[in-house]
Amino acid sequence: MDVSELEAVLTWAAEEGWNPGLADAAGFHAADQEGFFLTRVDGVPVASVSVVNHDPENAFLGLYLCHPDWRGQGLGLQTWQVAIAHAGSRSIGLDGVPEQEHNYRRSGFTKTGSSLRHEGRLDGRPSPNVRSAAPTDTEFLINLDARANGYARRAFLNAWLQQKEDVRGTRVYLRDREICGFATWRQCQIGTKIGPLIAPDLSASIELISDIAALRPDGPLIIDTPEGNGALRRELELNGFSIPFVTARMFRGAIPDTDATLQAIATMELG
Repeated sequence: MDVSELEAVLTWAAEEGWNPGLADAAGFHAADQEGFFLTRVDGVPVASVSVVNHDPENAFLGLYLCHPDWRGQGLGLQTWQVAIAHAGSRSIGLDGVPEQEHNYRRSGFTKTGSSLRHEGRLDGRPSPNVRSAAPTDTEFLINLDARANGYARRAFLNAWLQQKEDVRGTRVYLRDREICGFATWRQCQIGTKIGPLIAPDLSASIELISDIAALRPDGPLIIDTPEGNGALRRELELNGFSIPFVTARMFRGAIPDTDATLQAIATMELG
């Protein structure tokens, strides 16, 4: 897919209730320009899959969609098979809907946990410990993200961390005048998603979220947390956040070694 085709597929995702960001297409596509696959029948787009190669050992799968008018004909599976080959020998991760777990297992994926979508509101409080990310911060933030996720996502974050007018931005958290965390927000069709959220502890996480809440007061905040992040999950739920859905985090191949600074994932499409 090119960017315009990916934009069209993201409208399918919106129709499925996935609530994509308003500027996701270009940021996603920059992660791996060869990693987005579209099947057409007589020129009509019918099915999609993305398999983004983040580094020589790790890829992430998403956007597994078939247009409702073309389901039940095996077109999604055919697209899947072509896309999976793009990863080569890399380990592949995904966040899948639970009802499809059995299909993913058939392709060699094993469930390692879950990702939980949290949606709600938090009082906005600008923090003196938080500022906008600067271009000179990018390399440091890429390294923070790599330590948190267990692998580097250089191409993706070089695009994702760029300020995008008023629809995407990144805030960094400082302790003793040193950056030790960050969070990217993006305007979605409904509300604002925050991810990735990389922070040393719960206090820093809440400061970053509250700071973004002050910048983005309209609509709910949406934060996708790993199942193992009990502290942030409990805090959000105590503040009235609901969990509209849960996905199965699955891998085919080696499982990356994440650490406790991974407070929330970037996206369910790219990990």
